[in-house]
Amino acid sequence: MTVINSIKDPVAMTLVVVSQFDATPEQVWEVWEDARKLERWWGPPTFPATFARHDFVVDGQSRYYMTGPNGEQPHGWWRIRTIDKPHRIEFDNGLAGDDGEPMLGVDPMPSSVSFEAVDGGTRMTSVTFFTDVGQMAKMLEMGMQEGTEQAVGQIDALLSS
Repeated sequence: MTVINSIKDPVAMTLVVVSQFDATPEQVWEVWEDARKLERWWGPPTFPATFARHDFVVDGQSRYYMTGPNGEQPHGWWRIRTIDKPHRIEFDNGLAGDDGEPMLGVDPMPSSVSFEAVDGGTRMTSVTFFTDVGQMAKMLEMGMQEGTEQAVGQIDALLSS
């Protein structure tokens, strides 16, 4: 499995997932940049994602939904804040309504992903910052930590294909 560490920190209100891949930072970057590749790993295996929009530029936005085993389709969105190819991405990650647009009154979660060349491969560190303890508890109860680990665990197969 590609995930080497997953830490929830209620004091810092963060979820940190560290992964390592046998690929260059540029190759790992592509699985974020290319919407069709992103769809192949963003959701856990039982909740694959479909990106209806993926404007991977600073101030760009993405809209996606995941389809669950019983046909449920939770929606989400991103707003890209920083792109430093192939080193760092920062974005706001939020819940969306059935129309795919951000839910009013629901704070997004600032997120950052860094890519570091190590030992002939890439270490990817993903950090989600929660706005408060309640948001963190809700997202963890929804399975965010396990879902993220499962989703990231699909990247190796994508990189080797």
